[in-house]
Amino acid sequence: MQQKGAIQIIEWEDLDKRKFYSLGVFMTLTTRATVYPASLIRTRLQVQKGKTLYSGTFDAFCKILRAEGVQGLYRGFMVNTFTLISGQAYITTYELVRKYVSQYSPSNTVKSVVAGGAASLVAQTITVPIDVVSQHLMMQGQGEHLTRFKPKPKMMLAATKSRPTFGQTRDITVQIFAADGFKGFYRGYVASLLTYIPNSALWWPFYHFYAEQLSLLAPSECPHLILQAVAGPMAAATASTITNPMDVVRARVQVEGRSSVIETFKQLLAEEGVWVMTKGLSARIISSTPTSVLIVVGYETLKRLSLRADLVETRHW
Repeated sequence: MQQKGAIQIIEWEDLDKRKFYSLGVFMTLTTRATVYPASLIRTRLQVQKGKTLYSGTFDAFCKILRAEGVQGLYRGFMVNTFTLISGQAYITTYELVRKYVSQYSPSNTVKSVVAGGAASLVAQTITVPIDVVSQHLMMQGQGEHLTRFKPKPKMMLAATKSRPTFGQTRDITVQIFAADGFKGFYRGYVASLLTYIPNSALWWPFYHFYAEQLSLLAPSECPHLILQAVAGPMAAATASTITNPMDVVRARVQVEGRSSVIETFKQLLAEEGVWVMTKGLSARIISSTPTSVLIVVGYETLKRLSLRADLVETRHW
């Protein structure tokens, strides 16, 4: 019988890297496709003024589905798939930094905080330009009046043809470069770092903490994967609630073309009050819940499937 609370963590040196990367791409793409509609809804809720367009997450879902169809929930998804690169960079950085920090501290919390923050820094450097374009595409349709850049009329007319998405992506990309130059693709970079580095640094230690606490409460024979699948959403909800104010600021900076994080924060408080900082929180938690379950189940399963052959018989789950 296993000791209660002793959830085994597969470290970087335990993995067969070929299996890890080949299976990891499929896992990341599946996860992003599943939660993308919630990410789109969250962006529209955060960018709208007050409740001028949608009154909440469910209202936004119904209105988008009714007015724009299922494809409306996937605006900008094709360009967003390029974040697969940042996803692989994230998990590689996380695992390598955990290994490095372990030389100086045996604490799992310390390793998780440092590795999570470092992984987010690397991933956001790759992701922000993709997010900038993707978010402008997300706002097309009902939310197009809230964004600075719109596809040209000929692109909108092409929406019924075979490759509208790439035409709109190219058009938005050209407009961003013409208006702001290369730096336009990194608009909101600081706000993104201030959002996602803390979010990532918080998620991992909370995830391990909740998993260990659940393991202490659950029967000894309860599979660890189930406990980890429950711990993931709990950690995501905690981290999302703490970092949501900066996520609202990030969305406004990137979509509206604002230049100052501090000024944007002050203006939002002055115009819409303190509750503006909760905008999109329910959509964020809703999107992070299945994301966390998929990431945890997928990532932990991925690591188990990628375990080096000589270690398979030594691990018990």
